[in-house]
Amino acid sequence: MQVDAVVLDIDGVLVDVADSYRRAIIESVERVCDKTIDRDAIQLFKDAGGFNNDWELTDAAALYVLARREGLGMDVETFTGRIAEGGGGLDAAKEVVGDLPRVAQARVRDQWDTERLRETFQALYLGEELYRELEGGAPPLSAPGYIHDEPTLVEPETIADLTDRFDVGVLTGRPAAEAEIALERVGLDVPEDRRFTMDDWEEGKPHPRALVTLAERFDADRIAFIGDTLDDVRTARNADDEDASRVYYGIGVLTGGLTGDEGRRKFAENGADAVVEDVNELVELLE
Repeated sequence: MQVDAVVLDIDGVLVDVADSYRRAIIESVERVCDKTIDRDAIQLFKDAGGFNNDWELTDAAALYVLARREGLGMDVETFTGRIAEGGGGLDAAKEVVGDLPRVAQARVRDQWDTERLRETFQALYLGEELYRELEGGAPPLSAPGYIHDEPTLVEPETIADLTDRFDVGVLTGRPAAEAEIALERVGLDVPEDRRFTMDDWEEGKPHPRALVTLAERFDADRIAFIGDTLDDVRTARNADDEDASRVYYGIGVLTGGLTGDEGRRKFAENGADAVVEDVNELVELLE
């Protein structure tokens, strides 16, 4: 696969977030709603699309738990399937809850405390010290910080090879400060004008604007975007449709929530140009 530039997602590609972000989703909903979802359900929300922002996924998971409590007769697979049919994301989740009677919907809204969910999530994920530094003020609870439980997935030799051969950028749903922490951990130095984080664009994946902008900044003709979710691949496909002057490749990795033959199948169904076991296989894949 011949490319001029390589754009990398962070979560599930460079670092493993199974025991950090995804754990924070589960435990935040549990603490705020007294009931939660399991890890398999998180992937169903991711596959539905529109949940590049894990705060919004947490909100949607809490909405599902509260709606079930008020009588919504759907399992999580049906709920997320309806979200996908509605275009993905939190707005689509709200529409599904509209199946409840109005009185039940009102009770769900009264219990749905998105501010508390976000504060709880950040306290669990960052820990007390980083929470005070990045969020300001005292955290709502004491936690060691799951951000410290993110094993690296990329080898130093892979980073050296990719940065030597290609222009390298980053496109992530992380806030900028949290992206910086992960990049420092894996030893990838990317200038600010070659990265897009949650703080840099409103649309989020799979909207193509950020990827197309990076391609323009690289002045690249052929760009590979590597990610662990279906929205990552959809971003590349949307960029290909948006920008006829370039070729965009979407490459899926099996180190996030999508794994094995089922993960390969889902990536292929969503237009992946290639699927690799982990990011280190890019050394042999890309020319």
